[in-house]
Amino acid sequence: MQKSEKYFLFVALVLLILTPHLALASVESSLMGMQTKLTRVILPTLSVIGIAFAAFSFISGNENAKRHCIYAICGSALGFGAQAIVDFISATVH
Repeated sequence: MQKSEKYFLFVALVLLILTPHLALASVESSLMGMQTKLTRVILPTLSVIGIAFAAFSFISGNENAKRHCIYAICGSALGFGAQAIVDFISATVH
């Protein structure tokens, strides 16, 4: 089997698997699902990881520990407040 045939088979398989999801989902609901997952799961998780990294940097005596703490606090404010920011912007636009 040639490389192009394998690629075509892979793309056809992916499209076949995703077709029911694409057919039953509107773009708006898909984007809302992505927004919800991003603002309620991923951003807070990254904020906690950033705070842990800053704490480890501070404990280990890194010379950039103060900068890491500031970045972690700013990132956490954005991460945990992301849903409120999105709601505020969408209420302002509509």
